[in-house]
Amino acid sequence: MVNSGDTAFVLVSAALVFIMTPGLGFFYGGLGRRKNVVNNMMACVFILGTGMMMWVLFGYSLAFTGNSLGIIGSLQDVGLRTLGMNDPSPYADNITGLSFVAFQMMFALITPAIITGAVSGRMKFGALFLFIVFWSIIVYYPLAHMVWGQGGILGGDGLGSIDFAGGNVVHISSGVSGLVLCLVLGRREGYEHFSYRIHNVPFVVLGMSLLWFGWYGFNAGSALAANGLAAHAFMTTSAATAGGLLSWMLIDVLRGRKPSCISACTGVVAGLVAITPGAGFIPIWASVIVGLSAGPVCYYGIQLVKRTMKIDDALDAFGCHGIGGIWGGIMTGVFANPAINDVATDGLVYGGFRQFGAQIVAILASVAVAAVGSLICIGLVKAFTSLRAPKRDELVGLDVTQHGENAYPSFNGLD
Repeated sequence: MVNSGDTAFVLVSAALVFIMTPGLGFFYGGLGRRKNVVNNMMACVFILGTGMMMWVLFGYSLAFTGNSLGIIGSLQDVGLRTLGMNDPSPYADNITGLSFVAFQMMFALITPAIITGAVSGRMKFGALFLFIVFWSIIVYYPLAHMVWGQGGILGGDGLGSIDFAGGNVVHISSGVSGLVLCLVLGRREGYEHFSYRIHNVPFVVLGMSLLWFGWYGFNAGSALAANGLAAHAFMTTSAATAGGLLSWMLIDVLRGRKPSCISACTGVVAGLVAITPGAGFIPIWASVIVGLSAGPVCYYGIQLVKRTMKIDDALDAFGCHGIGGIWGGIMTGVFANPAINDVATDGLVYGGFRQFGAQIVAILASVAVAAVGSLICIGLVKAFTSLRAPKRDELVGLDVTQHGENAYPSFNGLD
């Protein structure tokens, strides 16, 4: 039976998740170079309109209605034509179907926005636009169905893996796809000669704050009810995020550096990402371990990607989201406790091996879907336009060359 309180809670959570996408725009805008701040923000802004339109027209239907081989839904609910205002959701009969649609729509916005950070400063806007459209259809909607949809091959009706709020669907998919794009595009012009330039620390702090704020809707809202599980997810999110922040700062200190605000903000994101798949499945004490470990795992993962592998993951999309999502999925298999959420089975620390194995298989499957799907999307985009901005445009900056705008009118374009 539809409960007005639960429905209100899910709608508020949806609004919280919505603010994460413009928040990510500020986060990426501050982290990038001054000549690309508009481009970094616009990469998130255009997804608000494009992603919403696609979700209403066919995205929700493909992800959450019907079932074909456990891989994709159907087109039976194109334009949300079968959903009445007061009909209960087939995924939670305590809330209306449209409130579930709205909540999941926000996930479909933030996920492709994460990818854009990996290719900052060198990808043509038109090519990025097309890639996100194709990627949503080829990667996101199928993966959402496989993990969360009824009859999905990786979720409770299939393999039995668990993903409370998007470790596989959101973070692994976007992080791996960002890495694939980095490999195909190559490094930015002059990458060997310039250091990592963060042009606006206040923007980064603002973006981090909006992300953390919205993440409570992301994780607690995934309980789909104003209940104890939602409160539990709220607290595991808090504990893990604090752990990521503190451990990242500690690494700076142990390496003889001053604890920077950028490090603290990056640690926050690492903690948030790592707890996402297990927020509603693991004990609060375990979330502390997940957060504290996410800091060094993501920190050294970023070092590996940037220095050892020489990959230009411009704003650490893979380093934080891909690696953090994988780590979080593994830790969910270690600490899962059915006493918290009976959707799970015992994790490794409780003597269970089935859940851990399911998590590993689901992670590998998510990586494969994202990697292969991204390569297909790249091929489709190349049929229409080249991926990379011309060298001159890249050197001048994508704000002016791609959008005809300048974030700072007095800026001379040399930074």
